[in-house]
Amino acid sequence: MVLMGKGRWAGVLVAVAGLVAGCSDGSADAQPSVSSSSPGQPTGTAKAVKLAVAGEVATGIEVPWGLAFLPDKSALVSERDSGKVKRIAGGQVSDAGTVPGVDPSSEGGLLGLAADPEYPKRPYVYAYYSSSDDNRIARLTYSNGQLSEPTVILEGIPQAAVHNGGRIRFGPDGFLYAGTGDGADRPNSQNDDSLGGKVLRITTEGEPAPGNPDGRLWISKGHRNVQGLAFDGKQLYAAEFGQDTWDELNAITSGANYGWPAGEGISRLDGMVDPIAQWRTKDASPSGIAFAKGYIFMAGLRGERLWAIPVADGKRTGEPVAFFTAQYGRLRTVEAAPDGSLWLTTSNTDGRGDTRSGDDRILRVTITQ
Repeated sequence: MVLMGKGRWAGVLVAVAGLVAGCSDGSADAQPSVSSSSPGQPTGTAKAVKLAVAGEVATGIEVPWGLAFLPDKSALVSERDSGKVKRIAGGQVSDAGTVPGVDPSSEGGLLGLAADPEYPKRPYVYAYYSSSDDNRIARLTYSNGQLSEPTVILEGIPQAAVHNGGRIRFGPDGFLYAGTGDGADRPNSQNDDSLGGKVLRITTEGEPAPGNPDGRLWISKGHRNVQGLAFDGKQLYAAEFGQDTWDELNAITSGANYGWPAGEGISRLDGMVDPIAQWRTKDASPSGIAFAKGYIFMAGLRGERLWAIPVADGKRTGEPVAFFTAQYGRLRTVEAAPDGSLWLTTSNTDGRGDTRSGDDRILRVTITQ
């Protein structure tokens, strides 16, 4: 089952190739490439997409991580270290509340956010966060711009200073998907009884969703540290931190094993699924991803760039191309906004970046073809 720049903030327009590229055994084109002479400008003559930074949505947010839009076009943003949730509406930023029990660390804290697909009929927001003992998913009531009544619906996800996963997203089937990390304990990823190194698929009560393999809470395993989730129709994609060599974009199939810790990147191991795209860790260190206009857009932390990867039906249909390289620093989260743009967050206040005046910020990125 397949699941699923003249001014400082002016946009730099870069064409993304739709050049179809296949991968053969031992060939160099197994590694996504960009032109070294002109970064972000590919060769080829196929139809292009252009991105431009149209302005700032918000500034002064501390380590923004999760981002969820509501039907009224307002958005909620989580601050990883403070445990606070900010509301952004009409260009104004306000406090929506604090998620209790958040215990921040190098990569842990208040992470992913997702709004109930039936909001406001079901006035709930879901949060993935690190406690002192584990990673958890909680449901909170969100009404009149404020969060209340937190209820933990799932606990026991492995937690450590690093490799906490944290991205959550509702699928078109109405179930909640969560990407987890191995909790800095590699065997968790292959351990069927652990929630670490998995993609979870659960109900809003934290139970296994109908159709999960063997009635488990998860649908795929063998992940090192899933940081991004996005749907193209029913097809789910996941971005994943590599160890030292390859970061990954995977097309998720229910019941599949994605190889960690036996493999990293394209490994061609029996019984394990290779990524549809891979990057050297210095060029990516991917976090959030979003799908729009036939592309997965993937934010890069160490890579300090936004990747655009053309995809269709769980396959890569062209070469990934980088935008905004080193212009805004570390990039954490990207989401498709109700107006057809992308919202892109920086992550320069997370202890690993160089903070600039106004950081961290949310940028509005327009897409044209």
